[in-house]
Amino acid sequence: MRVLRSSKNAIQTAARLAPLKQQSQPPYALIRNSRGSLPVYSDIRNAGTRYQVQIRNILGDTSALLNDLRASLFPPDSVEAAHLKGQIVRSRHIVLQGRGSHWKPQVVEWFMSRGF
Repeated sequence: MRVLRSSKNAIQTAARLAPLKQQSQPPYALIRNSRGSLPVYSDIRNAGTRYQVQIRNILGDTSALLNDLRASLFPPDSVEAAHLKGQIVRSRHIVLQGRGSHWKPQVVEWFMSRGF
């Protein structure tokens, strides 16, 4: 009987914690490339005058990822946050651009800090 009670308590505890674990996961995910790296790329256009950061292979809610990047990639009062522009391309990619947009290291670190 004692074994049944402890397993019953464990099942009840797991049932209570299951919704909490599901809520903490974001509604999006990234598929890593064939080498195991994050799909974050820098793109230089217009003879080096326009820099873009591309995030590819997004599964789930792309607009939620874009909103999270806008909200927490840079401090709200910073110059970078003021110039950050994001665009959803082909429903699975995001392109970030703005003045002085050499942001690939910051974007990769942002994803790594969130466990991607």
